[in-house]
Amino acid sequence: MDTSTADLKLSPDSSGAYVTPSDLSTLGVHKRGLHDDPGQHYFLYVPRMRAANSPLLVAVHGISRNAAQLARSLARKAERYGVVLVAPLFDEQRYPDYQRLGRAGRGERADCALERILTEVRQLTAANVGKFYLFGYSGGGQFAHRYAMAHPARVAGMVIGAAGWYTAPDPHTRFPRGMKAIRALPDTHFALEPFLRIPTAVVVGEYDTERDLAFNQKHRLDVSQGSTRVERGRRWIKQLRALAQDRGLATAYSFDTLPESDHSFRRCVKRGRLHKYVFRFLFGKPPAKLAGSSPRRNASAAGIPERAQFTGGPGVGASATYRMGSRVDLQPLEGS
Repeated sequence: MDTSTADLKLSPDSSGAYVTPSDLSTLGVHKRGLHDDPGQHYFLYVPRMRAANSPLLVAVHGISRNAAQLARSLARKAERYGVVLVAPLFDEQRYPDYQRLGRAGRGERADCALERILTEVRQLTAANVGKFYLFGYSGGGQFAHRYAMAHPARVAGMVIGAAGWYTAPDPHTRFPRGMKAIRALPDTHFALEPFLRIPTAVVVGEYDTERDLAFNQKHRLDVSQGSTRVERGRRWIKQLRALAQDRGLATAYSFDTLPESDHSFRRCVKRGRLHKYVFRFLFGKPPAKLAGSSPRRNASAAGIPERAQFTGGPGVGASATYRMGSRVDLQPLEGS
């Protein structure tokens, strides 16, 4: 059994009613429609122990649109860390180009939709949406790093899981291949140096080397980025690290592979402990106590089994090796 999702019940709200903070006292992953746009759905998890300006993690799905699965898989860790969790749903009809933010003529702007969601989540939870943490898997990883390029001041740190390809940190090449502004994204400018200040990790399953139908197989990408998701992620992080170092920036970067994992998100969680990796890189060691209460008691009351604790700080730039049922062993990050 994948204990990362066991006992967490999805609590959809099909009425379209505007949820008040008191309604969110029921622990679970809640499916919501925006108050002013009920067809725009997102999944929300609010931990029991939180305060005003609690940290917020946005988790973005791939082209399978498995936002509910992402939310359920990350909810237990969100409870453990006291992090408000949001998983937007970018449906295919409205957001066919969400991985590239939503260029003109290719559906609605996904980054603008996320902004509307975050505005509502702020009203509901008082979480810190001004500067939040970002995780994206597969196509969601494409959205996440491109969102951070366009809105670097909003992102406190990010983890990119198994993106198929990457926008190069090149201000002279047109988006989405590079960071040069285009007319199809009006009023959007990409800022290289602020982007290079964001702590960033890329993580890919060690067996994620298949060139499947969802994988961008253009020859120019094979030449410039590599022929597999593993190779492309490793090269991109190496490129970011070199550019940051040239500018005297000590940004934390990390590239890691998950053991016994391919491109399946479920297997990356079950075998590779992806959910642990995300929180470990972004938030470091979970607090022993949240607002004076026992996390064990909180988890037990919520029907959530106790999980292991970790040491270290957020975005520490260490390589974490994960194994099923074992502690995290930290090793120095390989040189660039």
